[in-house]
Amino acid sequence: MKIAVVGTGMIAREALNALRMVRGVEVPVLCARAHSREKAEHMAQEFNIPHVVTDYAELLASHAADFVYLGIVNSAHFDYARQAISAGWNVIVEKPFASTLAETEELIARARAAQSYVFEAMTPLYMPNFRGIVERLPRLGLVRLVQANFSQYSSRYDRYLARDVAPAFDPACSGGALYDLNVYNLALIIALFGRPLSASYLANIGFNGIDTSGVMTLRYDGFCASSAAAKDSSSPSFLMIQGENGWIRTDGTPNELRSFTIGLRGAEPETFALNRHEHRMVHEFEEMQRIYQQRDYTAVEDGFAVTRAVMAVMEKARLMAGIQFRAD
Repeated sequence: MKIAVVGTGMIAREALNALRMVRGVEVPVLCARAHSREKAEHMAQEFNIPHVVTDYAELLASHAADFVYLGIVNSAHFDYARQAISAGWNVIVEKPFASTLAETEELIARARAAQSYVFEAMTPLYMPNFRGIVERLPRLGLVRLVQANFSQYSSRYDRYLARDVAPAFDPACSGGALYDLNVYNLALIIALFGRPLSASYLANIGFNGIDTSGVMTLRYDGFCASSAAAKDSSSPSFLMIQGENGWIRTDGTPNELRSFTIGLRGAEPETFALNRHEHRMVHEFEEMQRIYQQRDYTAVEDGFAVTRAVMAVMEKARLMAGIQFRAD
């Protein structure tokens, strides 16, 4: 399977590190903006990528790969993915899938019409540890409470405090704690329990109208959930699911989902570390390769269902909190 990588930032570099660990995957071309050409040339040399292009339309016209991987600013996901689908490509979009629900629904509709394999790169949902949690969840009995927290002090937050706004803190680029970090918590919760009956978002809003941290509350039939994320402070990250018969707790950030522990009433807790790879992105690329090679479009549709639900919940809660994106 051939994947053309678009972007030269941190996430694109992470993806390239992961892709060279996936057997049967080749990266024939790296696409960057013209002003990043020199950086792209260095990356191409480092990762043994034979071609660098700075014209996205030229890349799409070349059909040099099976997939395009979009490791670019959030606000550009929709337009780049739409162009790729229209040109007959399959697409891997970094999270969040798009900026709005309308954009999400249009991309899904276009993908279905073209039978394009379009994935959101939501790492934890492809991990063996996630499947292990799904398999053991019934042991908890009736779920009563869910808590999630993904908090890490952003390397760009000091710049933000000095009024130097990086895309991750820019409403025009669809940034903020909800769309950058809390999206992982919400994807896990919604993949496990479905779309909530209601949701609200209480956010700490910075000087430019972006959320630097916040707490989402979700109401389900029989239980409630809280989902916190912060780019302005740090704490241990986790997902805790509490049922009448016991609990499951994940260890570490939800985008890595390194291990989980299950504790049942009257029994010693058991810890599981089922992931096969150290790098958090390898599992998703392996599974995407399997889905594509086996033409498992049902799995693509399953991904669409989770992505759409997450985007719907985030958009409604974001607007209730008064956070406006340029894409709105």
